[in-house]
Amino acid sequence: MTNLKHTIPIAATLCAFLLFSCSTVERDNPYDKGGINYGGGGKSGYRTVPIGTQVWMAENLNYNVSGSLCYENKESNCKKYGRLYDWATAMELPSNCNSESCTSLISEKHRGICPDGWHIPSEAEWTILIDYLGDKETAGKYLKTSDWNGNDEYGFSALPGGQGYRNDNGGSFSGIGGYGNWQSSSGSFCASMSYYYDYLYLWCNLTKSSSISVRCLQD
Repeated sequence: MTNLKHTIPIAATLCAFLLFSCSTVERDNPYDKGGINYGGGGKSGYRTVPIGTQVWMAENLNYNVSGSLCYENKESNCKKYGRLYDWATAMELPSNCNSESCTSLISEKHRGICPDGWHIPSEAEWTILIDYLGDKETAGKYLKTSDWNGNDEYGFSALPGGQGYRNDNGGSFSGIGGYGNWQSSSGSFCASMSYYYDYLYLWCNLTKSSSISVRCLQD
């Protein structure tokens, strides 16, 4: 069976290993189901950034997969903040995993909807990032953009994409401009930052069925 997931070319990996923040990486066209840009709105590539021993995407995932949302169902929000994904969608697991334990289905570096060579970061991997930046009380200020009350010292470029919840009306939403939350493969935890504080906490007052942002981490 043809793998319909998206892939990042070797060029992306090379520039990451050379420890440079890559500006753009050429990708397949948005009509190619095997390309990272499938349904993605025409962007030519994801930026990446090395921080300590890790290489992160420097923007939120904007992969148009069934079950994902644009904040307030506006494509312009997807272009700026990326798409929002519930946990099962992000992990590419059955929808019942949002309400049941699916520990046996989770791999150590769980790819989910990330491109080939990348994965959904675990709680432990988010913790590695926090420890490198100092501590959870101040880590957020080094990752948030300047218009979100941070200094973006490492080029992570965190943006406050808010959160959503799918319903019969297409979805309900809150928090854009004030809060950003990112998925973790650990399920019970997600990374959270706020406009009002410098923290990066590994706790969100959200259920797994809530839709939030995704940042992929290189394998």
